Amino acid sequence: MSKIKFTIITLFEDALKPYLNSSMMWKATEKGIAEFDFVNLRDFGLGPHKSVDDTPYGGGDGMLLRCEPVFAAIESVKSKDENAKVILPTPVGEIWNQKLAQKFSFSPENSHFIILCPHYEGYDERILSLVDYKISLGKYILTGGELPALIIIDSIVRLLPGVLGGENSALIESFSDGDNLEYPQYTKPADFRGMKVPDVLLSGNHGEIKKWREEHASKHVL
Repeated sequence: MSKIKFTIITLFEDALKPYLNSSMMWKATEKGIAEFDFVNLRDFGLGPHKSVDDTPYGGGDGMLLRCEPVFAAIESVKSKDENAKVILPTPVGEIWNQKLAQKFSFSPENSHFIILCPHYEGYDERILSLVDYKISLGKYILTGGELPALIIIDSIVRLLPGVLGGENSALIESFSDGDNLEYPQYTKPADFRGMKVPDVLLSGNHGEIKKWREEHASKHVL
């Protein structure tokens, strides 16, 4: 079984660890399926205060991540694995979706990803010269790259064989095949406050159940 590794370059390692040390992410590490490593960007900061940011040329509000610490941090990881690919969460990137998650999960040549978590107003544009994948989660802005990093990691790792419980769990869920939505699902009790489970799901007729699920998958719209 091949292992996937994520090295996360961040100023806020403690914001990431609780999630990656719980639930399915913890299961993936315990089973040797995934590995999470952290690099503190501040360790590569400049001067006595370990500065990693500065004001933008041309004026404007906010601060930008500087080239020097980011390049040094990425190069420190690449010195040990030159094939590691760099992911940058950024509004100018490709919109993340299930197809991309599947591509990253099942790509044999990509087994180590470096995720740079930007902060402040943004980053020096020259940092993009080191980036292999620019990823956007949508048309909104967050205060840092830690949440996007977790979302990207989770959506990739959960697809790896051995992470989810069911053999087909990741194959039939929403967006597993383009824009499909998974059919409605129910569990016990069969009647809750007058809201009843459809009779066909209680029938034991697998052919009719399959037909019902196929018919209702496209209708299950949020």
